[in-house]
Amino acid sequence: MKKLIRLFEIAILLTSLSLAAQQAKPAGLLSSAELKQAAPASFFFRGQSAPAQLRNSAGIRLRDSKLVLAGLVDTAGYSSAITEKYQGFLITEVPISLEGSALKPGGYGFGFTANGKFVIMDVGANELLSVTAQVDDNLKRPVPLRIVEEGGAYRLYAGKKWVGLKVQ
Repeated sequence: MKKLIRLFEIAILLTSLSLAAQQAKPAGLLSSAELKQAAPASFFFRGQSAPAQLRNSAGIRLRDSKLVLAGLVDTAGYSSAITEKYQGFLITEVPISLEGSALKPGGYGFGFTANGKFVIMDVGANELLSVTAQVDDNLKRPVPLRIVEEGGAYRLYAGKKWVGLKVQ
C-alpha cells in the first residue's frame, strides 16, 4: 500500500512539473500581445509622466521569465534640453550591459543624441552612462524602435542607430 501511495505521489509531482513546463514561456523577444501586458502605459521621468508608445516598444523575456523592456514616449511638455537626450524608457529586471557598459536592474530614460551617443539617465534626468551608438546604413526598413536578436545578444534600434545589449 505504501508503494502504491508513493507511486501516486510521484505521478502527481511529474504531472505538476509537466504542466509548469508547458506554461513557462520561452526566452526571447516578446510578441505584440505580450508587450501589451508587460509594457507600461506611461513612464515617470524628470517630474512628469509621459505616455508610452506601445507600437514603438519592444521587450526580451529571459530564461527565468525576467524582462527587459524598452519603448518610446511622448516627450511633449519636456524642455528642449531634456528632449535632446530623452526619447524613451528602458526597464530591466536583470543586470545588462550596453556596448560593454554595465547597467543595474531598474527603470531608466534613454536617448540617441545628435552627436552619435546613446545616453542612459535615471528618472531625475541625471546621466548615468553614455556610449557610442552604431549606425546600420544597410537597414532597408528602419522603424522608430525595435530589438533584434543576434546569437544570444541583442541590438536596440532607433531608426538606423543601435546599441548592443547583453544580459550579464
